[in-house]
Amino acid sequence: MRRKVTIVGSGNVGATAAHWIVDKELADVVLIDIVEGVPQGKALDLLQSGPVEGFDSHLVGTNDYSDSADSDIVVITAGLPRKPGMSRDDLLMKNYAIVKAVTEQVVRYSPRCILIVVSNPLDAMVQTAYRVSGFPKNRVIGMAGILDSARFRTFIAQELSVSVENVHAFVLGGHGDTMVPLPRYSTVAGIPITELMPPERIDALVQRTANGGAEIVGLLKTGSAYYAPSAAVTEMVEAIFKDKRKILPCAAFLEGEYGVNGLFVGVPVKLGRNGIEEVVQIKLRPEEEAALKKSAAAVEELVEIIKV
Repeated sequence: MRRKVTIVGSGNVGATAAHWIVDKELADVVLIDIVEGVPQGKALDLLQSGPVEGFDSHLVGTNDYSDSADSDIVVITAGLPRKPGMSRDDLLMKNYAIVKAVTEQVVRYSPRCILIVVSNPLDAMVQTAYRVSGFPKNRVIGMAGILDSARFRTFIAQELSVSVENVHAFVLGGHGDTMVPLPRYSTVAGIPITELMPPERIDALVQRTANGGAEIVGLLKTGSAYYAPSAAVTEMVEAIFKDKRKILPCAAFLEGEYGVNGLFVGVPVKLGRNGIEEVVQIKLRPEEEAALKKSAAAVEELVEIIKV
């Protein structure tokens, strides 16, 4: 049986994720949106690129959730995008209502799927999907840390003029201003970046990473990032379908790990066929632990507002 991924939201993130997924032939894709014609048109356009790119994955664009039935993975990108000057928190109540409604439909038609949430503010939205779905915690995952780490890796590679393939980095915590990049766990060919550049340069890269989304929003003026976020989603889909048990930073529901209880917070996890196979606990220094708790507290504030 062919694998099936449904992507809710056919905007730039959703449509580009569909592109990556079918190009890698990871699954057939259903693209859902409330706007009539848009998911149908984008799906048809992508489908017609198959003969050129050489993929046989099938795509369907629809406004009807029944077409998503029996999906293996459902990616939720639906929600209002950030505009210049708007924080992720400004989106909270509007996107809460959207994600709640979407999750109810997803559960109705794909009760055994794995949920990947991308909508912002990420940590609160994945908590919403978790509570509304009633799914076990391993099957509800937030995409944030992979994107934040990719940004950090990009800036490190540029700073040191090395291949991005040599650079590994971890960014923990909430997706936003309180994220926690970990320079001593960030390496170039196994060498910690703390040995390759002075502290002030590391601090500058950390700050740019924390503001990575806002920097792109400011440049685009009429939208937000979508190439890197959709690539990050695709890495998660691939790790799950191929049972790679790949260690990636994702928003996971914590029950005591890292001293956090009852919240989705970005931590390293092992991704495999069951979704989150394991939360990987790494030893943090007191200042890193304090930063992570501060990040978790910021997530908790949002969760309390929407009462999930």
